[in-house]
Amino acid sequence: MIKLGLTGSIGMGKSTTAAMFRELGAAVHDSDAAVAALYTPGGSAVASVLSEFPDARGSDGGVDRGTLSRIIARDPAALVRLETIIHPLVRESRDSFLEECREAGKALVVFDVPLLFETGGDKGVDKIAVVSAPVEVQAARVMARPGMTADKFATILARQISDTEKRARADFVINTGAGLEAARQQVEAIVAQLAEAAERRH
Repeated sequence: MIKLGLTGSIGMGKSTTAAMFRELGAAVHDSDAAVAALYTPGGSAVASVLSEFPDARGSDGGVDRGTLSRIIARDPAALVRLETIIHPLVRESRDSFLEECREAGKALVVFDVPLLFETGGDKGVDKIAVVSAPVEVQAARVMARPGMTADKFATILARQISDTEKRARADFVINTGAGLEAARQQVEAIVAQLAEAAERRH
């Protein structure tokens, strides 16, 4: 089994690229989806998050992510408190997923992690793929999102390691600026290369 960390700054096309890996047979663990599940009613983060941020209680009893985001935007220190709760739970989710993949005999497992480097997740994978695009393409994609503002975009970027540094630390760089088909060809090449590497391990 080869563990591939997939990351990229906001607006680079990481989610679309992760779907391409999934279509090619890789097992993909989506950290954002794992967090969303933790926040739903009955999720394992709900009690701890609402104890720390009671105003973020949703009408369904889960965590209202929009309210939580606004709280964090007003108080940067709140993000550290939130991450202390969430990161260990996401690691548990990832570890369980990895064990399931190992039992199923999966050759390639992809960990889709927006903040892979920032959280130290790069140390737990064999290879790293960074999804990238030209700055102007990134900005156009992000600013087209509902509710996005220039200030919000700047705040998000400030939390992330620069695209330049990510590319420098990557084993593979997937450029999504030239369209879906070009990106798909890059993903296919990576999957083929990693399949060969997995075969050599046996």
